[in-house]
Amino acid sequence: MKDLLAKVRVTVNDNIYLKDPESSKLGIKIVSGGVDMIDEFGFDSFTFRKLAANISSTEASIYRYFENKHKLLLYLTGWYWAWIEYKMAFALLNVASPVERLERAIALLTEAPHPDVNYEHINTEKLSRIVIVEATKAYLTKDVDQENKEGVFGDYKDLVGKVADIISELNPDYKYPHMLVSTVIEGAHQQRFFADHLPRLTDIVAGEDATCVFYKDLVFKAIAIDGK
Repeated sequence: MKDLLAKVRVTVNDNIYLKDPESSKLGIKIVSGGVDMIDEFGFDSFTFRKLAANISSTEASIYRYFENKHKLLLYLTGWYWAWIEYKMAFALLNVASPVERLERAIALLTEAPHPDVNYEHINTEKLSRIVIVEATKAYLTKDVDQENKEGVFGDYKDLVGKVADIISELNPDYKYPHMLVSTVIEGAHQQRFFADHLPRLTDIVAGEDATCVFYKDLVFKAIAIDGK
């Protein structure tokens, strides 16, 4: 499975960028350097001028790929959701039991950041931290409706939809599958942030991944299915 995943190229909606960053060495440096800098300094402090200096290029060159730093953030979050969707497809492959598929899906959606050696040009551990801290800035904007029409958030919505379908398979009468899945994703990110920075707002349990365990328990109780 790992060999197959390594051959998969993660694709991002082409309305986000002016030139595909994976089409050139400079584009790859822009994305890779952007991940490093946003993870280290935060999105608000990040600028194309600083990125250009960091990768020994020019601002003008970066603007040939992305209209602004918001579009770069859209690219990074879009890449992240597409990456998670690919991982989920492989994780659920040939798993007949919908209970087990839902357990695996929740584990994947709530897991802690970690590196994926299949993608050398993007540090997925850093990207995961960026999504935890910065992803809401990609859609909590005045332009969200227009960007949504352009399909910018398609990968995120597709991912939510696929897990929601598993919930509906288990309990067709449950009325809120999409709401439940998006709550799990956003809530898990918040709990990861709390655990690292505001631990009194969450629960850290020795010997277990409390975030993953909590959301599995929450989901199966919400849909009234015993997943154990």
